[in-house]
Formats: sequence, C-alpha cells, structure tokens
Amino acid sequence: MADSGGRDEGKSKVVAQNRRARHDYAIEQVFEAGIMLLGSEVKSLRGGGASLTEAYAIDQKGELYLLNAHIAPYGAAKTFGHPPRRPRKLLMHAREINRIVGAVRREGMTLVPLSVYFNARGIAKVSLGLARGKRKEDKREAVKERDWQRQKSRLLRQRS
Repeated sequence: MADSGGRDEGKSKVVAQNRRARHDYAIEQVFEAGIMLLGSEVKSLRGGGASLTEAYAIDQKGELYLLNAHIAPYGAAKTFGHPPRRPRKLLMHAREINRIVGAVRREGMTLVPLSVYFNARGIAKVSLGLARGKRKEDKREAVKERDWQRQKSRLLRQRS
C-alpha cells in the first residue's frame, strides 16, 4: 500500500485488501477502525479467509457498520460458527464518527474499506477510506498516468 495510514507496515499482517477501491474511488482521507468480531471470525481471519470486494460501511444511529464483508466460516467451529456476511460494528472515537458521517451526508462521499489487518498487538483493524466516486474519464486518466510512470521508470533504468 502506498499510504500506510500511520502504522508500521513491517509489524502488521494484512489479511485482505480491496484493490478495486483505489480504482473506482478517489480516496481523500484514510481512517483506522477496530472491528467487533466473534472468536470464529478472528480464527478465520488469521487463516486468511476474508474478502472485501463488495464491502462498504454505513452509519446507523451514530455507529458505523461494515456490511457485505465476507469472512469465511472457520472449519473447527461448526456449532458456534458465524454467518459469513453479517454486519460488523466498527469501533472509532465518537468525534471521528461524527466527522465521517458529516462528510458522507453533506458532500456525498462514500466510506470504503481498503484493508483488514492485524496490528502489532494482534488486534484486527480495518482501514477505511473516505472516498469520492470516479467517473469513467477519471479512471482512464489514472490508467494513462500509471502507464506513463511505468514507462518512465523503464527508460531511466535502461539509461543507467
């Protein structure tokens, strides 16, 4: 990831990334949130069984929830398992939640999960991006810019 959001990348284990989010949205600000999980969900995450491809975050009554994030059922927890796509509460300070909710309501922005990871203390965290949707022209421009940067670095490598 280009912007680590203030955390030490060497000490955190990324479980799932939403690569599509950076293509479809212009990320303006990145937030870190805790996530309320069941025991079987934590075990499944440690095994790498998560997907954020269609996930998004919403606010309900002043709290943020992660919806449509898929955490695979943990095989050893057959009786006490969990539904894979259940809503999960996100844990943030009230001041941050109010700022995010205000931006979403006023400016028409979207709250998109970028990645799920375990921090240095072994606690599951979600990296959320406050984003604005890109139009098709913006996406094409981003692809052109990325290709140009790639070509420029190749040329510089060949010269030296």
